[in-house]
Amino acid sequence: MGAKSVDTPMDPNSKLLPSQGKPLSDPEKYRRLVGKLNYLTVTRPDISYAISVIVGYFYADWASSPVDRRSTSGYCILIGENLISWKSKKQSVVARSSAEAEYRAMGLATCELIWLKQLFKELRFGDITQMTLICDN
Repeated sequence: MGAKSVDTPMDPNSKLLPSQGKPLSDPEKYRRLVGKLNYLTVTRPDISYAISVIVGYFYADWASSPVDRRSTSGYCILIGENLISWKSKKQSVVARSSAEAEYRAMGLATCELIWLKQLFKELRFGDITQMTLICDN
């Protein structure tokens, strides 16, 4: 599986801070906007990075978030060439090293792999005996 970078509709080096901008005066309008953006991430996985940054100030390299120094875990799960599950989530604790941050991300992905394996077993989708987890370190 050859991985290569792709362009997103947002500069991945931009740093958004909670103190930037004014909060919306109507919380209901904000919730509707977030719901629409979440729908877009499901229908267009290629823009999920940009949407997650806009909605939750979500992106950070290892410990480089200027606000809380937390890392981001993310994964994609494929069957063949078909994307079936993905997630990007800020870690709940500050990792002391890039290895620790990656270990936590692998744990998150492993939980999803185990859940999918059980789901496929219940649906009698076939006997999945081997799953591969590839980590970028």
